[in-house]
Amino acid sequence: GAGDAGNPGAVECCTRLCPLVLVQEEMRCVPGLEELPPSEFLQVADSTWLVLSVVSNGRAPAGCQATGVTKIARSVIAPLAEHHVSVLMLSTYQTDFILVRERDLPVVIHTLAGEFDIYKEENGESVPVPCDDTANGFFKPKPTASPTLHPVQSPRNRFCILTVAPDTLPAIATMLIDVLFYSHSLPKEPGAQDLDSITFFAFSLIEGYISIVMDAETQKRFPSNLLLTSSSGELWRMVRIGGQPLGFDECGIVAQIAEPLAAVDISAYYISTFNFDHALVPEEGITEVIQLLQKRQESGR
Repeated sequence: GAGDAGNPGAVECCTRLCPLVLVQEEMRCVPGLEELPPSEFLQVADSTWLVLSVVSNGRAPAGCQATGVTKIARSVIAPLAEHHVSVLMLSTYQTDFILVRERDLPVVIHTLAGEFDIYKEENGESVPVPCDDTANGFFKPKPTASPTLHPVQSPRNRFCILTVAPDTLPAIATMLIDVLFYSHSLPKEPGAQDLDSITFFAFSLIEGYISIVMDAETQKRFPSNLLLTSSSGELWRMVRIGGQPLGFDECGIVAQIAEPLAAVDISAYYISTFNFDHALVPEEGITEVIQLLQKRQESGR
């Protein structure tokens, strides 16, 4: 639920993500707390990550129409970057999730407590987190060097952000498996410059809600009456961030994209992965977005 008048937003700390998140460019799995059998083909990050769900966007500027990561850029993403908290973003058709390392949770709560009411999930219920519990022994991190400004590129693909009613999923299951595992080309080297188009397909299943990102050409392979999107049928263009694998340790990558877009009120759908980060923006805004991000890079040199 939303906070009171003094704290017009709420953040919920969950301990479980969906059983499955697949991003075709890298094929990554986020298993939550389930145990996966050992495999020489599966690499797992050392840290345990917790999921933050922002119920409302805190003190957003009046008249702000942007959605996705843009609406929480000032209230969540920027403050966490300033406190050197590494975050991963997973936008879905329904909402946006922020992943933070479990060890960083006291810093996260202390940082966001002035803007949001904080809740944690216990036995399926939301329980308030007293901020006093995290204040003892907390020291603001010392300033570090400016974050690396990563290159941004935009492939020519046009993308769709879709959902599927759970009861119709079996009707497209065979096509999903084919697209995810059999119909794509081999991954390109992270530094490859040929970005006329890229293979990108993201499928997430979180608390029973399905979210899919695919390019417009791939969408034509699916029954049109089963894939649901906004009434406007909006198409999106991608901004890909990074020239080499980004990893999970660096702080401020999401903020590099979210803050400039928030300044001009452009919506962005954001998916973090190990090699690259990906921001999807409305097709009509891609030229402005690229110019804005390139200008920021030039001013940061």
